[in-house]
Amino acid sequence: MKLDHDYSVLEGYNRASVGRWIQIAAAAISGGIVFVLLSAVDLAERFGLNVNLPPMVLSLAGAGTVYLGLYWLFNHHLWKHPRISRLLKVPHLAGKWKCGGVTLEKEPHIQWEGIITIIQSWDKLRVRLDTAQSGSDSITAALVHDEAVGYRLMYHYANRPRIGETHLSAHHGFAELVFSHDCSTATGEYFNGHGRNTWGSMTLERMPD
Repeated sequence: MKLDHDYSVLEGYNRASVGRWIQIAAAAISGGIVFVLLSAVDLAERFGLNVNLPPMVLSLAGAGTVYLGLYWLFNHHLWKHPRISRLLKVPHLAGKWKCGGVTLEKEPHIQWEGIITIIQSWDKLRVRLDTAQSGSDSITAALVHDEAVGYRLMYHYANRPRIGETHLSAHHGFAELVFSHDCSTATGEYFNGHGRNTWGSMTLERMPD
């Protein structure tokens, strides 16, 4: 089952504008490819060569096909480039993060540790937290570019206890993380409900690839 989902980008570059730029690039590249193919056929005929250009070749060079290729390349690779990422104001957060948390709703405070895995493309995102007792997955998310503090990631998640953790209950919650400008660390808070009324704080540190 595919668990990554769409996410909103606030105060960043308009996604519709990105799509339009890709469309323009696709049209220009497609036109160039068709021109080169037809010029090659014309040149071959001048030299007396019998060259047949199947319609399927021109169809594959169409703007629609080129757009799909460009969008796939942008969606999975190009947007991650540091300069492009800064221009779009969308940080590349994908990877594993060491997470330390503190549950604060009662004394004594409970400390816990886990690993957060962020899967991210230009249009999809998933935040997965694994601890010794449970695992949680994001359901919805939003990224906000905040010039004063860095980037904010806000997400709603569903948590499921591991087998044997009978004292824990499945629940939903909300987390907000503020990433440093270089996206190497983050701090944040979480609030649980719908089965477990707890809240606390988290600190994240990016782990080496």
